[in-house]
Amino acid sequence: MSSTTLQSPLVLTERAAQEIRNIITTKNMPEGYHLRVGVKGGGCSGMSYVLGFDRQRDHDMEFEVDGITVYMDKRHGLYLMDTVVDYQNGLNARGFTFENPNATSTCGCGSSFSS
Repeated sequence: MSSTTLQSPLVLTERAAQEIRNIITTKNMPEGYHLRVGVKGGGCSGMSYVLGFDRQRDHDMEFEVDGITVYMDKRHGLYLMDTVVDYQNGLNARGFTFENPNATSTCGCGSSFSS
């Protein structure tokens, strides 16, 4: 698989980047595993966000955000262009959140959307 690092279609806030670095360090990710961001069908609004760690696949774009290697299926770029991924660690919210300018509607929990 040839890999060319591209400009990122999404933004990680400093809090999100720091939490991802913490996860990478504490979970001892296997060689070749990097952050995967994407979408999948489902959720109360039609599409759900995917955020996890995975190996590179055939249809992936690879890019770097704040020193973090990120994989995304090429087909998901249209849905995630200019999306901001943040990390909340407060009383009312805890976990990764997505601010997606392409979403025409979102669910109350913020984990699914439609475009």
